[in-house]
Amino acid sequence: MTDIAATLLSPVILFFVLGAAASFARSDLEIPEQIGKGMSLYLMASIGLKGGIEVSAAGFDPRMLSAGAAGTFLSFALPFLGFALLRRLGRLSALDAGAVAAHYGSVSVVTFVTGIAVLDANGDRAAGWMVAVLALMETPAIIAGLILARGSLAGLGRARNVEGFGDHSVWREVLLNGPVVLLIGSFLIGLVTGKGGYQQVAPFFTDLFRGVLCLFLLSMGLLAARRLREARSLTPRLALLAIVLPLLNALVGLGTAAAIGLSGGTAAAFIILCASASYIAVPAAMSLALPKADAGLYLAMSLAITFPFNIIFGIPLYARMAALLG
Repeated sequence: MTDIAATLLSPVILFFVLGAAASFARSDLEIPEQIGKGMSLYLMASIGLKGGIEVSAAGFDPRMLSAGAAGTFLSFALPFLGFALLRRLGRLSALDAGAVAAHYGSVSVVTFVTGIAVLDANGDRAAGWMVAVLALMETPAIIAGLILARGSLAGLGRARNVEGFGDHSVWREVLLNGPVVLLIGSFLIGLVTGKGGYQQVAPFFTDLFRGVLCLFLLSMGLLAARRLREARSLTPRLALLAIVLPLLNALVGLGTAAAIGLSGGTAAAFIILCASASYIAVPAAMSLALPKADAGLYLAMSLAITFPFNIIFGIPLYARMAALLG
């Protein structure tokens, strides 16, 4: 339990708690939006570069293919589990349950970045190619959520002519959302340039990383608490499901990691991806494809509850779960 306590008391986590506490106290503490976006770009580029460099140095790992295939499948399959619980226990309409479920099949880039930083600090590094697995897990959940919201594959086909699903802007949001494009682009740059090229920019992307992450999580704490204060349609049942769903998904991720032979930091990163919930790419796609779904609800669940839970409690728990794999 000492590693869990150390994680909870790390500056990265405590800055997030500080932001949330300041928001709940109605402090005027604020991180300007453009500065927050700049920090986000920095973090994505840093993680992508480091991942590409690791893969360049280590060479091809066949586990990358199995993890990528498993992650893609789970991203499509996990929304069906979430949909059933949201319908039965959360008492949501099919439309809202499908929209919310899509968030819990897709992934949170910021949760992944924070998890990688925590794992590195604990000396439990994940394989650099997990960045590619993250990218593969972004989109399938959106397709599954739309199928569930429409009730069938036929309903998905009909959606091409209603509510903008056939509009290219939906797919642009899905396939070209900024954080993932930057993450994968940086990964490819690191893969091509290797350690020699990285040395030219290492002071900027290595020495500043943890400090920038602290400030970024401060801004995320402010945002998450504000979303929670503004939530109107969030019931106690749904708030509980926003914690239960990532835990269930983490268990599925644990079993899958064991089946495909992942262990250590790589298994922990895979579990973190399964347990995370999107609050950037999926909301953008849902707002275009399912404009009648309750945006306040799916943002409150994924950003205001699941994200803080994963950042504060989930990451050390998922690392402990991965330790069971030896």
